[in-house]
Amino acid sequence: MEEKYILAVDHGTSGVKNSIITVTGKLIDFAFKSTPIYYKEDGGVEQDPDEWWEAFIVTTKELLEKCKINKNDIVAISVSSTFSSTVAVDKNGKHLMPALTWLDARGSPIVRRVMSGIPSIEGYSVNNIIKWLPLTGGAPTLSGKDDIAHVLFIKENLPEIYNKTDKFLGSKDYFNLRLTGKSYASFDSITLFWITDNRNPNKIKYSNKLIKSLGLDKEKFPPIVRSDAIIGTISKDVAKKLQLPERVKVVAGSPDLQSAAIGSGAVEDFKAHIYVGTSSWLLAHVPFKKTDVLHNIAALPSSISGRYLCMNEQDIAGGALDFLINNIIFHNKKLNSTEVSDKYRLIDEIVAQVPAGSNGVIFTPWLNGERTPVDNEKIRGSFTNLSITNNINDMARSVFEGVALNSRWVMVYVEKLLKRKLDKINIIGGGAKSSVWCQIFADVLNREIHQVKDPIVANSRGAAFIASVGLGYISYQDIPNLVKIEKVFTPNQDNVPLYDNIFKEFVNIYKNNKKMFGRLNP
Repeated sequence: MEEKYILAVDHGTSGVKNSIITVTGKLIDFAFKSTPIYYKEDGGVEQDPDEWWEAFIVTTKELLEKCKINKNDIVAISVSSTFSSTVAVDKNGKHLMPALTWLDARGSPIVRRVMSGIPSIEGYSVNNIIKWLPLTGGAPTLSGKDDIAHVLFIKENLPEIYNKTDKFLGSKDYFNLRLTGKSYASFDSITLFWITDNRNPNKIKYSNKLIKSLGLDKEKFPPIVRSDAIIGTISKDVAKKLQLPERVKVVAGSPDLQSAAIGSGAVEDFKAHIYVGTSSWLLAHVPFKKTDVLHNIAALPSSISGRYLCMNEQDIAGGALDFLINNIIFHNKKLNSTEVSDKYRLIDEIVAQVPAGSNGVIFTPWLNGERTPVDNEKIRGSFTNLSITNNINDMARSVFEGVALNSRWVMVYVEKLLKRKLDKINIIGGGAKSSVWCQIFADVLNREIHQVKDPIVANSRGAAFIASVGLGYISYQDIPNLVKIEKVFTPNQDNVPLYDNIFKEFVNIYKNNKKMFGRLNP
């Protein structure tokens, strides 16, 4: 039998990575093209959907040229994309303005106003908690970075755009519109619009009550289908541009968090994975719907219909390493091509030489505020406890440790919600390529860390698996055996007590400075 392939699209904040993956999860090759981020003076963080699409076309053509596979053996396209990046499109499928990314918090004041009231808990009126929590498993986050905050921001500040909008789409669903000409959302991609009834994970539906309470128009939101549903085939125009057969199917797909959960191999209940990319998260599938309102953790619809995924997201992880490299270590220095490709390896070598604890330096990775376990867009990153004897090497290791400490912070509350210890955690994303970082995670969390093979394409692998299930090639139960583990990292017990103490102070940095951050960033 000839091998069949999925064109798996991993659209992230930094760009588009397209992969050719077999229906059983074997990576053939991938190609990447970056896309710019536009930071606005009013605090907006936008991207151009046309630049997303151009990156998709360019990387697909490059990939097909490199792989030399028979294009007739490509059976489907499946997209994984950033969760909570929102595109407003008109009746012709044209975007009406730049996409508001998951970093865009301009809707925060609106959400805070809508969710407020007396009596309240952590900024939410009790009435709103009663209204939202039973149906959705959560509520619009006060940080204003959800899809619903973007919609409310457009409605209040750009009414002419709102009125012209035919559909508000998540970025994954925008790609599918460009591929097929059809607007759909999946059970999971619609979640952060916070207008769906998620009580039956097999039948997610819109809640008229929630939509009405927000003053929105139901017809501006797309039909909802399963993540592994076949929503159509590629359009004639796309087929011509890519020189692919028009019979190539398009699967609904999933946002990045849910795709990563599938691609990590951790699809069984209570099996967890950590993702370290620009952002970070610690997720696990669970057999129940449950929410920790105070810490922004909730069991929400998974890519796997009928299942929930205990979800959370931390704003900055690997992005902190890029900040260190670009703005401190190599700031204003022109790098040659070798240095550019080797900069992460060089940082690894530096970090490996610094003792655990970074000679007293603690880094907090809250460069863009934080979502979990605190929903606070005002807090900021810091290097704490610097002395005259510290150097850039200590700061570099403290970034690695700070990201791991932040993951430990959320792990405390995830384990409380799950009522169990997460013994073995798979790790994926660009950060998982670093064995040094994997060992730091094992020591800081005091958990066994399993480094997934080809961790940087876990989102793509998840997208491919979702398509493979939709097409009938595999089942979700097959996935744990199809994902390979490169290496297992066990905690160094000599370092565990040290990190236990540092973690206490890490949390204290937030507690002691929360009010100060509020004053500095009104």
